[in-house]
Amino acid sequence: MEEIVEGVDSMNLGSDSYKKNRIQVSNTKKPLFFYVNLAKRYMQQHDVVELSALGMAIATVVTVAEILKNNGLAVEKKITTSTVDIKDDSRGRPVQKAKIEILLGKTENFDELMAAAAEERAETGDADEQS
Repeated sequence: MEEIVEGVDSMNLGSDSYKKNRIQVSNTKKPLFFYVNLAKRYMQQHDVVELSALGMAIATVVTVAEILKNNGLAVEKKITTSTVDIKDDSRGRPVQKAKIEILLGKTENFDELMAAAAEERAETGDADEQS
């Protein structure tokens, strides 16, 4: 996971279109819990994370946000919906796509929950090595 964050941090993009705490979610490229774990990492670093998606990936973004909220790790700060024009090469004309942006912040006990989860993983790792 560190390699992913380092890779994202080292990318050289225009500062206007790039936010260090934004995750653009796809419903085809990565599994759901990749985004859940990445959002946790981003919240550790930046206190807030912005999840963004277009079209069919909106359901994935909402699911990621709900998992984080239901586990007591995040609170919704802002939800924005809009439509954007995407150029479709096959049709040769712009196509409108739905877009969602969900801004999540840490809960008060985020750090405690993350520490407890890390401790639990360490204990199960020890148990696996002994058996």
